Amino acid sequence: AEGMCDALVRSIEIGLLATLVATLLGTLAAFALVRHDFAGRSSANLLIFLPMASPEIVMGSSLLALFVAAGFGGQLGFWTIFIAHVMFCLSFVVVTVRSRLAGMDDVLEQAAMDLYATPQQTFWRVTFPLVFPGILGAALLSFSLSFDDFIVTNLNAGTTTTFPMYVWGVAQRGVPMQVNAVGTLMFVISVSVVLIGELNSRRRAKALGAG
Repeated sequence: AEGMCDALVRSIEIGLLATLVATLLGTLAAFALVRHDFAGRSSANLLIFLPMASPEIVMGSSLLALFVAAGFGGQLGFWTIFIAHVMFCLSFVVVTVRSRLAGMDDVLEQAAMDLYATPQQTFWRVTFPLVFPGILGAALLSFSLSFDDFIVTNLNAGTTTTFPMYVWGVAQRGVPMQVNAVGTLMFVISVSVVLIGELNSRRRAKALGAG
């Protein structure tokens, strides 16, 4: 039970850190790809889709080769897992936020600027609230992918054990009841987050309709 708790806490820590960094970088990249035209834009789009299209075993082994070539072969652990998770979560964040931006009408932004709002005021009071559901969805997806990942993590973990690796190890001798309890708890939390978001959306829609 003690080993399971350590692995669970480690997975949550890596998931939260990877989610924070991937969401921040992915959101900035999505804005750049949608709102700006620059040299190499098509190549950047291709690079973003590569981690999503590549098999996990290929990505995991490629990252391992990169870490070994960079001299981190004997230091595989928490931070190499973190970097690996940021790398594959980043693509999902960019795609999710970019789809939200692409489907967003810029009429409200233009209206705000017509009313003498500064670019900073327009972004924080108009653009960001409209894009935030996409950013939140991307962050939740990133955490789920990070917490659940096994193949990439196993190749770049060294002696560090995350929760999926712990489950895989103990499954050969029979899955303990604590693992089922953690799985049920994670499922309940995920469903609760989705339900709360849906209820808030419906409440806002009703408020707009009443107004």
